[in-house]
Amino acid sequence: MTRLSRRRGRLGTTALAGWLFADFLLVLALVAMGDQADPLADRRPAPRPTPTHSAKPRPKPTPTGPRSVSRTRYKFSVAGSDNASLERQIVTATRARAGQEAAFVLTFGGTQAGTAYARKVNVLLHRARPAMFNQDTATEDFLQLDAEADTASVWVYFYTAPR
Repeated sequence: MTRLSRRRGRLGTTALAGWLFADFLLVLALVAMGDQADPLADRRPAPRPTPTHSAKPRPKPTPTGPRSVSRTRYKFSVAGSDNASLERQIVTATRARAGQEAAFVLTFGGTQAGTAYARKVNVLLHRARPAMFNQDTATEDFLQLDAEADTASVWVYFYTAPR
């Protein structure tokens, strides 16, 4: 029988150094946490503002951050295959929203070729109203099987504030 050179139950130098390092990190973490003040202990109530009798209205803060998108969709329909006619229909349907900028558009084209028709309508949106449907406006083409050919239902979601 050969005898093992190490006794069972004893750690080698490398393992002992690893445990010593881990214990040292634990002690440092505890010292660092103990050195910080209790964030809840120093809570004082904010001083109440005293009412002033000046008649100056407070100015409204200007909004900051990214623009928001309205949850309400604006729907209109177009029909036909002539591009000029479709552009006129888009201009007429969006006249009430002139001055607003579209965030994204969902277009539902009718029958089996509805996706291609929706894509055609989405391309014409920018040509009809370039300020409303700029190059950054996201568009999606969808198929609506129960609608007639060469018709589309357009859902527009506008930004809530101007740029």
